[in-house]
Amino acid sequence: MDVATVSSGVNVVVLLALSAVWARNYLTFRSKHAVGLLVFGVFLLAENALAFYMYILDPTLSGWFSTDVPVIAWRLMMLLHVFETFGLVFLAWITFD
Repeated sequence: MDVATVSSGVNVVVLLALSAVWARNYLTFRSKHAVGLLVFGVFLLAENALAFYMYILDPTLSGWFSTDVPVIAWRLMMLLHVFETFGLVFLAWITFD
């Protein structure tokens, strides 16, 4: 659970930074590409913020995730968060280069 929580927290931070850049680019260039990236970033940010909330703050769901979710499901959810983190870090590297 710790790896998935840290990964979703990192994703939130990276997506905030990327969304800020994409919003600035849209305001500067008014391109569909920039607004598409911004919409993508906002939806992915909402998904990761909700996951982070469920893992840490919600008393019912965090207890359920830590005790009743089968191990195989947890491993797959953790793997998805980690893959997403690597993809977002790569995207941030390209964006900020």
